Amino acid sequence: MKSKRHRRVIREEIRVEAPARDVWKAWTTDEGIRSFFAPNCNVELRVDGPYEILFDPDAAPGARGAEGMRIVAFQPEEMLAFTWTAPPHLSRVRGQLTHVQVWIEPHEAGGTRVTLTHSGWGEGGQWDEAFDYFERAWGQVVLPRLRHSFAKGPVNWSDPPQLPLDQ
Repeated sequence: MKSKRHRRVIREEIRVEAPARDVWKAWTTDEGIRSFFAPNCNVELRVDGPYEILFDPDAAPGARGAEGMRIVAFQPEEMLAFTWTAPPHLSRVRGQLTHVQVWIEPHEAGGTRVTLTHSGWGEGGQWDEAFDYFERAWGQVVLPRLRHSFAKGPVNWSDPPQLPLDQ
């Protein structure tokens, strides 16, 4: 009998001092995404709608960020699932999509718990680099900026907050 390969999944969780409906809007509206995730985006909240997060909107097509990503599923104010890709500098795995799920729920201590999982990873080479990249990006940049946007206001993309952010 073959043993099952270890399946890698990134799992990050953060508590945000905001109502769940506001955290939902941060992940699913242009204004919300620009407040913490990236300076520009193209998002349509519908199954198979675009979920393009443009970290460098002035770059050439294909190098702007998460271009061509799609919404896979959503449950209003609870769960958002979308495809994701490696950053442009990891060109050998950029064309293979992974999957992100964001769960939003009231936290027992107040505010909202956001749980993010990222799965669908290959192994070796640039896959390992992409996994390490996103393990840092989700846990040390994106989710802390989400919390920061509610605590101190939207990210100023011409002068983003220095990392690590105050927790």
